[in-house]
Amino acid sequence: MTQVSHSTVSYSTVSHSLVPRELAPEGPGPLPAPDDEPRLWLVRAAAHRRAALDAAPLVLDAEERRRTAEFRHEGNRECYVVAHVALRRLLGACLGRPPGEIELTRAPCPLCGGPHGRPVVADAAIHFSLSHSDGLVLLAVARVPVGVDVERLPELRVADGIVPRLHPAEAAELSVLPPGERRAAFGRLWTRKEAYLKGLGTGLARDLSADYVGAGLHPRREPPGWRIGDVEVPDGYTAAVALAQG
Repeated sequence: MTQVSHSTVSYSTVSHSLVPRELAPEGPGPLPAPDDEPRLWLVRAAAHRRAALDAAPLVLDAEERRRTAEFRHEGNRECYVVAHVALRRLLGACLGRPPGEIELTRAPCPLCGGPHGRPVVADAAIHFSLSHSDGLVLLAVARVPVGVDVERLPELRVADGIVPRLHPAEAAELSVLPPGERRAAFGRLWTRKEAYLKGLGTGLARDLSADYVGAGLHPRREPPGWRIGDVEVPDGYTAAVALAQG
């Protein structure tokens, strides 16, 4: 079996892009339990497609199979399967369990207490997050709550439509940039914000103007109790990770 490095990444306030490990289609070898830093893996759906589709009937649970069937676009459906098979293999490697025996559930929502907060492993003190976009998957595991987001760089018209809903300081940062720079800056901001909101467990149900994460290469501040880092991904994408402190 191909072995994948399980070294961690470390960061303070964003000063450079964190480099995720590439996950092999068969998954990593055994991994130690997460420590104080997030572990990040990148998965290219095209390289994992065949192995993931073969494994899915034995690895995915009933809810994941139901969600798979809801996708109308074949590429999106296959990317979902790749992401969830890879996640289960990664969790299995950390927990020493077969991937199909890991029970995933939801933490209570921080906003309303309903059963639709962050996805969690039912009986293990390990935190994880996954994101996928247009054939690229980003995974994270950690000892504390973590969120990741990867996105194709959005079209400028899409970005400009969201800017009025952002924190006033973020909107001001973006408004002074020329179009050629604004698209990339919005991509940085959006993935940082969504990674943070996923880590919180609220997702986009939380007011987008409530928290400042910044659009610059080096954010001036981070939400209290969290660290946020940009993640190195292929050209045309942008990605970020958010990690709770303590």
